[in-house]
Amino acid sequence: MKKRIHLIDEIRGLAIILMVFYHGFYLLGYEFGFELMEKAQRFFEPLQPPFACLFILISGMSFCFSRSNLKRGLKLLAIALGFTGVTVFLLPRLGIEEAEIHFGILHLLSVSMLVFALVRPLLQRIDERVGFAVFALLFFLCYNLQSGQLLWFELPRGIYANELTAVLGFPPRGYYSADYFPLFPYIFMFVCGTYLGKYATRKPLPAGFYKVHCAPLAAVGRKTLIIYIIHWPIIFLLGLIISKI
Repeated sequence: MKKRIHLIDEIRGLAIILMVFYHGFYLLGYEFGFELMEKAQRFFEPLQPPFACLFILISGMSFCFSRSNLKRGLKLLAIALGFTGVTVFLLPRLGIEEAEIHFGILHLLSVSMLVFALVRPLLQRIDERVGFAVFALLFFLCYNLQSGQLLWFELPRGIYANELTAVLGFPPRGYYSADYFPLFPYIFMFVCGTYLGKYATRKPLPAGFYKVHCAPLAAVGRKTLIIYIIHWPIIFLLGLIISKI
């Protein structure tokens, strides 16, 4: 029986806590007009990409320790589409604008799971060190696709066409998603995580990875999906209550 890598739970727990705070600052600042929260969001904005990438990397790593990943991916996709339905169709009727999520981090993770489940036998033939290096390079090469660039090359505007191209990482002008993590480049970060997971399943990690350093963080890290689902309505409810006071 494989030992549980508690350090992964703790890192994932820290990442989801930081994500919750960031979303709280964003929603309370921009949706409900609380100036202090808006300032806090701008202050912490530079930290959002690295911590989101850490969460995606750990999710890819966890993929290698789970069973029925195809089933998990489909379940997560259904939840992600539920988020889209609520934020696109319900919230505007409640007077909450610019909170729609067309393709957020749950969409990314679910599609990444489904894609990788299909191509896993092929990618897992690659040595984990080589695979990690190649996909990390692809991530950095494609990081600025959203802004119309591949390295120093300007990409043709014609490929930034519609909702489907936005899913891939080529959003058209005016495209908006309150939580936006397109497949490119972020699926490459997910795949990097799977190579770390492959290494961890093949060789024992240093003893510190298997120890519990912070039990509350580890507990949070084991419940990230539930926390992600409930934190949005809780923040909205909190904003509505405070705005009425």
